[in-house]
Amino acid sequence: MLNRRSLRIKIMQSLFAFEQCKEANHLLAHDLIDEKFQPDLNSMEPQDKELLRKQKKVAMQLFERKYRGKETEENPDAKINNAVDEAIELFSKQVKKDQSFLAKNIVVETEKLTNLYYAVLSLLIEFAGLAAAEKKIDHTHFAKHPLIQALINHTELSVALLKSENVWQKHKDSVRSWFKEIIKEDDAYQEFIASKKPTEENQKSIIKHLARKRILGAGPIHDFFEAEDIRWAEDREIIKSLVDKTIKSFEGGEITLQKLSLDWDDDKLFITKLFANTINLDEKYKQLIAQNTRNWEVDRLPLTDRVILEMALAEMVTFPNIPVKVTINEYIELTKEYSTPKSRQFINGILDVMSKSMKDSGAIKKSGRGLIDNK
Repeated sequence: MLNRRSLRIKIMQSLFAFEQCKEANHLLAHDLIDEKFQPDLNSMEPQDKELLRKQKKVAMQLFERKYRGKETEENPDAKINNAVDEAIELFSKQVKKDQSFLAKNIVVETEKLTNLYYAVLSLLIEFAGLAAAEKKIDHTHFAKHPLIQALINHTELSVALLKSENVWQKHKDSVRSWFKEIIKEDDAYQEFIASKKPTEENQKSIIKHLARKRILGAGPIHDFFEAEDIRWAEDREIIKSLVDKTIKSFEGGEITLQKLSLDWDDDKLFITKLFANTINLDEKYKQLIAQNTRNWEVDRLPLTDRVILEMALAEMVTFPNIPVKVTINEYIELTKEYSTPKSRQFINGILDVMSKSMKDSGAIKKSGRGLIDNK
């Protein structure tokens, strides 16, 4: 099941990607200015290379001032102004395009988790089919495993696999290899198929073992998923939880497919709102970060720490139903996982000081069940 921490991780990753896109767009703008002041090799007129070099230098300086939001005066040279305006327009257009793409992509990538979940379940079905085709060894206990039969007969899963175009149809050789070299060679599997009459507990245990240790644990199958899913390191834990609950749900010959989210519309709103509000965080909050980081400019902070701090402030300000302590604790956890060893205490201290300051100023107003409305 998705939780808000999983969503925060995905938002953080996309914000990190957005900052990298901004850097790339910044370079594109520089390239445009550079191109504007290159000698025209097709011109019959002599080219003043020294003048072009000076114009480019002034244009770059003017662009950087505008890029950083500083007040600037127009240059007397129209060619310089036009080049800078074009560069700013290109940068802004590309940033807007990247923001739109990444915002949609967080939702798309999160929704893909359901397909990964179904892929793990259907891989068990594929292995059971290969077991049934074996002639030398009796795999009946696994080939006709009641939980796998429940998966095969589950209408919703069958329809979903048809719609998503079962991934294993394209990787039949890999599936055969995994069954032969991983599943058949597994000691617990060998013990299970050799048993006279497995109990219901034994049946659940072997499926859980194969799913956790052989499919989602370290090994070739894990490597396959990692190659297919750039976020597999984080996604795997979510998939593991969904699969565990599916196995646990098996009763009376039936299983219950797990939902990725109890309220996906609410989760989507959380994703889009936090992503957009972090990107558009008011300058006064960035200044608040700077004031509490030994007067460093925000841009000089390590990118991961800056993203975490800006996300935390955006969440405190724009989600009145989330307690401040919850927000701080969540971002400290993200810091422990994704930043430097010293960052935990650093982030904790800054968020604590800033949250108190923002409460006093009225910037943070919490209301809702179990919360005190700041008036």
